[in-house]
Amino acid sequence: MTELELKYGCNPNQKPARIFMEEGELPLEVLNGKPGYINFMDALNSWQLVKALKRATGLPAAASFKHVSPAGAALGLPLSDTERHICFAPEGDLSPIACAYIRARGADRLCSFGDWAALSDICDEDTARFLALEVSDGIIAPGYTEKALEILKTKRKGGYNVVKIDPDYSPAPIERRSIFGITFEQGYNDLTIDEKMLENIVTRNKDLPQQARHDMLLALITLKYTQSNSVCYVKDGQTLGVGAGQQSRIHCTRLAGNKADIWWLRQHPKVLSLPFPADVRRPDRDNAIDDFIANGLSLEEKASWIDKLSGVTLGSDAFFPFGDNVERARQSGVQYIAQPGGSIRDDQVIETADKYGMVMAFTGMRLFHH
Repeated sequence: MTELELKYGCNPNQKPARIFMEEGELPLEVLNGKPGYINFMDALNSWQLVKALKRATGLPAAASFKHVSPAGAALGLPLSDTERHICFAPEGDLSPIACAYIRARGADRLCSFGDWAALSDICDEDTARFLALEVSDGIIAPGYTEKALEILKTKRKGGYNVVKIDPDYSPAPIERRSIFGITFEQGYNDLTIDEKMLENIVTRNKDLPQQARHDMLLALITLKYTQSNSVCYVKDGQTLGVGAGQQSRIHCTRLAGNKADIWWLRQHPKVLSLPFPADVRRPDRDNAIDDFIANGLSLEEKASWIDKLSGVTLGSDAFFPFGDNVERARQSGVQYIAQPGGSIRDDQVIETADKYGMVMAFTGMRLFHH
């Protein structure tokens, strides 16, 4: 198939709409539903993210996308009991790819409401069963087991969007887009993000353990497919908060940091012990938890609990212009930072990181995405 007609574009008045290839066949197949324009934008951006994560770490990866930016992304590491609780995960053994998506969606459950899911590996029954219980618009993966596809086809009264993509597909080296009738052209961003980018550690503390290296890669690859400006907080192979599309770097850092704080506050003993009827809907539970965190915990309780958060990694898609970003990051337990460097105030930023014994790597590469 060289083209696929869509119902409409970004908005209902934007017709006609389609996706197509100027040469060759589309590298994807719609197995169920009828994805729209924004669905495919989410699908193709999220697929690039999880494919890059799998290549960089060797681990299964998943992402939860909304409006062309990730609400969460994660690696396929086992879930702790607390993570199972706050993510509403089922009991029993779960496959690595299921763990990856459960953790990705658990990063920011409010923003993942009505998400687009992306998997680096074949979607299995574990992943499909979990996804069947969540409010979601669609999924993209390199394949589906027979049972997984059967489950997903029952979602949304049979209209759930299921897209299969060719994992071997590579885009043309030049990409084009049209804005206001004018065509833009640039080279496809094929930058490989790997551990070589983390070698320039500029702080006095140069102790960067392997888990922190993986977290830096997760942060940077997530940022590569997040609308700029953007900042990402990560811990133990899972994003905690993504601040996307802000005009100011400090606002990115604050937004993502506030989301990381909420992720951590979901693990507060008072939150974990909230009683819910067995039949309560998941979105209602998420909203109730969010309201309790905002209004049911005192300022002292919040501050005391957030003070216990540590070992967090922060990535930024462009340099920090001032040390205030590092100061805000510290408030959410950040110990490791990856950013391009290149500010005229790099010395001030490094000095601030040194003040708190942080480890900061200058990658030398900006990761703007629009």
